[in-house]
Amino acid sequence: MSEAPLPAIRSLPSWLLGRAAARGRALVAAALAEQDMRMWHHVVLSAVRDLGPVAQADLGRGVGLDPKDLVGILNDLQTAGLVVREPDPKDRRKNAVSLTARGARLLTRCEKAARAANDELLAPLSEAEREQLTGMLRRISGTGH
Repeated sequence: MSEAPLPAIRSLPSWLLGRAAARGRALVAAALAEQDMRMWHHVVLSAVRDLGPVAQADLGRGVGLDPKDLVGILNDLQTAGLVVREPDPKDRRKNAVSLTARGARLLTRCEKAARAANDELLAPLSEAEREQLTGMLRRISGTGH
């Protein structure tokens, strides 16, 4: 039995956005995998760079990750020598997470790979269309940016 065309569903912006997002995630995930990096590990590493040194709880809230999941990711990143957890100078009862030089180098490679994957995703669009799309996505995404 062949797949029904579903023109009504496939014309919905929400369906199209979901398909585009899935394709984008797949392209970025594949590009990151070439750097031996997974998506959430990349998100956390990037957030540590941007926020660090950052309390572990603040980091989890910043990326919207469950504390249990964050601990596992941080354990992986620390074992790989990409981040360090040390007592927070503001509150010694907490850990502050910082990026290592090795983590910074890997993050630079991962960001380059992710940009290339996004370029592939947006290849059918002109530069002006890319900027317009990005602006529209910001407006409807609920991120406030």
